[in-house]
Amino acid sequence: MMERFKLKTLDWYIMKKYLGTFFFSLLLCIVVIVVFDFSEKIDDFIEKEAPLKAVIFDYYVNLIPYYSTMFTSLFTFIAVIYFSSKMAYNSEIIAILSSGISFRRLMYPYLLSALILALFSFGLKDGIIPSANRHRFKFEEQYLKKRAVQFTQRNVHKQIEKGLFMYMESYSNNTETGYKFSLERFENGELLSKLTSESVKWNPQTGKWTIRNYTVRDFDGLEEHLSSGRVLDTLLNMSPDEFKRSEHFVETMNIRELRAYMDELRMQGADNLNSYIIEYQNRLSFPFATFILTLIGVSLSTRKVRGGIGIQIGIGIGLSFAYILFQQFSAQFATKGSLSPMVAAWIPNIIFLAVGLLLYSKAQK
Repeated sequence: MMERFKLKTLDWYIMKKYLGTFFFSLLLCIVVIVVFDFSEKIDDFIEKEAPLKAVIFDYYVNLIPYYSTMFTSLFTFIAVIYFSSKMAYNSEIIAILSSGISFRRLMYPYLLSALILALFSFGLKDGIIPSANRHRFKFEEQYLKKRAVQFTQRNVHKQIEKGLFMYMESYSNNTETGYKFSLERFENGELLSKLTSESVKWNPQTGKWTIRNYTVRDFDGLEEHLSSGRVLDTLLNMSPDEFKRSEHFVETMNIRELRAYMDELRMQGADNLNSYIIEYQNRLSFPFATFILTLIGVSLSTRKVRGGIGIQIGIGIGLSFAYILFQQFSAQFATKGSLSPMVAAWIPNIIFLAVGLLLYSKAQK
């Protein structure tokens, strides 16, 4: 059994070609991106007097993993189609199949290479990129021309702990103050108390919230007790940082942190959960795309076609962009609530897997 799965010289040859082509083309793309990005932002670096060490290590070193995963699917196609087409036009594929090796057996080194790239991509997305993004965003806030994040949502209502609901009409990041603030405490679906106030303001010295001009109504069966005051300092399970998060906040969390954050949002009764569910499911589904795109690439490129390698590479690039666009469209439908987030994340893989299996069935055997 072990002998059957033992890697042979041909397997190492294909894996070396696949992975070598992938990482070389990805490296060239990253170099071009960094050069263009630097030429675009150099004026900002000079104006804000960004240290060269910070530009290199805090910004660009942390930017490279982000773009590496962004272009994984594209360069998976390019790598497979480029070197497999060259093998086909040099009659290597015909020689391999004529020697008694089946097309199915030929797929082993391709799929093993795809597994390595899937693990590479998942490792970057879950282990390296979240931490790298935190450093990169901090650098951008300090040295690049970016507006401060303003909290524009109105009529905020959420559960900050079990049975305790918070409401504020508006919130200002500049003063860390919420206006028309109220707290409602429930137990077994029954309202026990309600606090209403003019405002609530964060006190960084004490780490507490200061509630001003408040009124408290306590309910005990049919009886109601009323009390009021001018100032009340209290601990609340919320932080000013929650109102300063940018739209890219999710990119700073690994998959475990994202899942915990989603659980927190569910507890709070948040109504904008779909975008986070899509991100979570995409991180799970994305590695499988490497196998699917490899299957399509091999099935397309292992036979000679009129027009040469260029036609096959063009088809590969077109399919990879179609895959990316399909992901974006399905994500938009899920965000607007017309499609399940899980379906939106996995349907591109399902459709392109069907395409891959169809092409595989028609590939040169």
